[in-house]
Amino acid sequence: MTTVKKLSDQGWARWTALIIVSFTMMWGYFLTDAMSPLMTMLEEQMHWSSAEFGIFNWSYCWFNVFLFMLIFGGIILDKLGVRFTGTLSCSLMVIGAFIKYYAVEYISPDAGMVFGLRSQVLTACLGYAIFAVGTETCGITVSKVIVKWFTGKELALAMGVQVAVARLGTALAMVFSPIIVRHFKMSTPLLFSAVLLCIGLLAYLCFCAMDRRNDAAIAAETSDPEDTFKLKDLKVIVSSKGFWLIALLCLMFYSAVFPFMKYATSLMENKYHVDTTLAGIIPAMIPFGNLIMTPLFGGIYDRKGKGATIMIIGSFMLIAVHILFALPILNYWWFAALIMVILGVAFSLVPSAMWPSVPKIIPQKQLGSAYALIFWVQNIGLGFVPLLIGWILNKYCIVGTRIIDGSEVSLYNYTLPMCIFAAFGVIAVILALMLKAEDKRKGYGLEQPNITRK
Repeated sequence: MTTVKKLSDQGWARWTALIIVSFTMMWGYFLTDAMSPLMTMLEEQMHWSSAEFGIFNWSYCWFNVFLFMLIFGGIILDKLGVRFTGTLSCSLMVIGAFIKYYAVEYISPDAGMVFGLRSQVLTACLGYAIFAVGTETCGITVSKVIVKWFTGKELALAMGVQVAVARLGTALAMVFSPIIVRHFKMSTPLLFSAVLLCIGLLAYLCFCAMDRRNDAAIAAETSDPEDTFKLKDLKVIVSSKGFWLIALLCLMFYSAVFPFMKYATSLMENKYHVDTTLAGIIPAMIPFGNLIMTPLFGGIYDRKGKGATIMIIGSFMLIAVHILFALPILNYWWFAALIMVILGVAFSLVPSAMWPSVPKIIPQKQLGSAYALIFWVQNIGLGFVPLLIGWILNKYCIVGTRIIDGSEVSLYNYTLPMCIFAAFGVIAVILALMLKAEDKRKGYGLEQPNITRK
């Protein structure tokens, strides 16, 4: 009998598969943050308030959190596999992207109110919410793809590379969205993103062909019936203390990073007096730094272990960063850039250890649902924290006005928002310490290397 070699056992094949799915996620992250550096420009050109900007960012969690779409996405992933779920999620990303583009391009800022929101803002929110279902479901799908193709091999390194490539999309959005708007118009970055997502969908279809061939090889070498996912398996996930510690750590840590990045460009303008067109470059240092450091730390975890310790160190660094941003000292761009570098290190440390730790706690057949539940918890922070920060800025932090290109825009004091972000970091440290203690009791192996020694 001829043995068919699995593609996942061949280095070139599994790394090619990783690059393809990472490429797709990169463009998803580009659209996620395409409007993040545009808060001031939206106020200037579309008359969006900071509260409306907060509501727009809050819409990211509407369907994922309130309609439990992420939970359903995880169940679909475990039942129907990575090919079907990934193709569906990429299609939703494309649909949401074009709705978001339509809202900004074709609906006037003065078109009227619907449900207490201007129709332009509401339509953009709906597009963003649909896109969010796609991108978050695609995120858990890609995580399961990596576990499927890299278990026993360079798992943390692979996850680090995927995170790094995806963060490149964020960096490109932070740098180029304001420049594109200045040279074209407000909707152009959104149209650009939608076209790139179409290319990402085509790339994912190429991965599907590779995965189908890999599954055929797996089926040929085993006669055991597949241990399939059942709904009752959810009990294994929700009854695990270690799982919930990771989920809550994810919530607190990401609540202090991603929502911060929504307002980081405005922080650079208001506190550090950076020009509006260039203000996105300094926050972009975070994801650009991830390109090198996340795979580096992932490789360390693969070979040396210490996953829980890595998460503790990263969480402590997060607190220091936001305290430095809150203090009224050294209001110079170079100091802000230095702090961003430290945040970039923290943002590389925690994800590089956190995501590869989940398969050590939850069996592979339940991973889709486990990642979905973590992403669902995370989306609570990704949605509500920007809403909270936008409300706080609008109510408590306006300290004057400034003129940009002849238009009057608000001037903000960011001390209170930075203190809130620092508080999330404190909770993240406590959870990381509890996770390390739980690992010691249960023997998950979070402090052990990922690469299987033969």
